[in-house]
Amino acid sequence: MSDFTTLIDLASERLGGAVLAANDEFFAPKENLIKPGRPVWIEDRYTDRGKWMDGWETRKRRQPGYDWAIVHLGLPGTIHGFVVDTAYFKGNHPESCSIDAYEAERGGEAALSDADWTEILPRTPLTGDSENRFPVAHPTRRATHLRLNIFPDGGVARLRVFGRVVPDWARLRASGHAIDLAAVEHGGLVLATSDMFFGSAQNMLMPGETQGMHDGWETKRRRGPGHDWAIVEMGAAGLVEHLVVDTTHFKGNAPGSCSVDASHAPGAAIQDLMSGTGWRPLMPQTELSPHTRHEFEVRDRAGAARHVRLNIYPDGGISRFRVYGSLT
Repeated sequence: MSDFTTLIDLASERLGGAVLAANDEFFAPKENLIKPGRPVWIEDRYTDRGKWMDGWETRKRRQPGYDWAIVHLGLPGTIHGFVVDTAYFKGNHPESCSIDAYEAERGGEAALSDADWTEILPRTPLTGDSENRFPVAHPTRRATHLRLNIFPDGGVARLRVFGRVVPDWARLRASGHAIDLAAVEHGGLVLATSDMFFGSAQNMLMPGETQGMHDGWETKRRRGPGHDWAIVEMGAAGLVEHLVVDTTHFKGNAPGSCSVDASHAPGAAIQDLMSGTGWRPLMPQTELSPHTRHEFEVRDRAGAARHVRLNIYPDGGISRFRVYGSLT
């Protein structure tokens, strides 16, 4: 994808991300780095240490060195780009930053200070009060932890870490159970949609129950012919057995019906998938009810699928979409 920000924020709190440590957080705590939502500014809010800031801010450094914070990614994966957001940090933002990555073995997080870190973003200038975007040239390394280094000190409002989830496939295969092949935590990703005016289609694949209409995929009202759709690349190919199409919280704006198609074309370009060729019916067009979790058994005799296309008629909102099956 040319725009890496359409990928998953691997550091997101909703996926289990956490800021484990920082060498200094005198003015504002490290946990703010991965808070959801845009940073905010409150004009007259002060603490006993100075102006309240919605971010991580260190004291003014009077000795050589630099400041740092270590982030445990909510989901491990390959990193395609960063957003280092310095919103509202104008005269107090770092001059530059760099980012290191590390893949910890299971249970091997105790000695991160001695970890074999690999630099994936070299020291790069930062602009204050800006979303600084940095693509990663060669996103091949799987990472579980990051270290954000700021030079020499200052404040960063948010750190977003966009990439592709890389699950522990050996463990999942060993379980022998059907899994949600489209789930974000298993590497699922929405590659393309006809529209997502009111809500991102990636929300459909997120873990847990939906929190409201804002936490789902919703398209604008369609005034012409046709229907809306979303193409999902599953984390791995599998035999689809069971579908969940959940319209919870969508009451006056749920789709009237839906259908699901499947394709097995590993490595296919997005343009080829969008062209409409190579798809086979997985579930015929079926009526949907508002504010309801719908479950459908699938009897697909055509074999494995790597992609699925959810079609909604004619428009509306879906809170969650689950594609349960066995790995092939």
